[in-house]
Amino acid sequence: DHLDPRSLLTQPTKMASKGGIPEGILKKRKRNDRLAAEKAKARTELRAANKSKRKVIFKRAEAYTKEYRTKAADELRLRRMAKKSGSFYVPAEPKLLFVIRIRGINGVSPKVRKVLQLFRLLQIHNGVFVRANKATINMLRIIEPYIAYGYPNLKTVKELIYKRGYGKVDKSRICLRDNAIIEKALGEKGIICIEDLVHEIYTVGPHFKAASNFLWPFKLNTPRGGLIKKGNHWNEGGDFGNREDAINAFVRRMN
Repeated sequence: DHLDPRSLLTQPTKMASKGGIPEGILKKRKRNDRLAAEKAKARTELRAANKSKRKVIFKRAEAYTKEYRTKAADELRLRRMAKKSGSFYVPAEPKLLFVIRIRGINGVSPKVRKVLQLFRLLQIHNGVFVRANKATINMLRIIEPYIAYGYPNLKTVKELIYKRGYGKVDKSRICLRDNAIIEKALGEKGIICIEDLVHEIYTVGPHFKAASNFLWPFKLNTPRGGLIKKGNHWNEGGDFGNREDAINAFVRRMN
């Protein structure tokens, strides 16, 4: 009788001694068993690695939370001491800026367009994190009529990265839904999870440039309640320019 090869796959291997099973099917069975064993082994190893990695990530998150709280407590203590002694507390110069483009492409001069490209602000309502130094401040002054910027707090940084964070992987915009994406791109910099990324951005750490370039420019909504007047500076009751700490409320209206 003619044997159906599919039925032979389900027959026990001991029939091989009778010579009833073709050699090709036996080889296929052997290969499938080997691949299944390798897959199971890889799955077990990955599960074990992820378990140990989760412990590391949890400890890092705890350390960062402690660091943020200590910093806030120290600042509050210094403010109270200054007030008690009748003097003024001058906080350290902010190291981090968040820049949002609030105007479109009409009437943009070539120099301004080039600076906007350097900051990766290619579309209206795009936002990026920038290190605050003399060079960036001078560049921001060139494009000031087209942007709103200021000093983001920890809450703003976290909300932006958690809610609207996308990474640049092989020139593609990838949602940060898994720590493995971050580890693959920034693992060699010691950044293996989203909490590491938040910490690196907020504290403007040694690998800030790599972390900032990894983050795709944030695509924000039109602000709730609208803008006041794009053509006027923030200090004159308008919208563009340096808002300092008021940028946090502005970002919340757009996030």
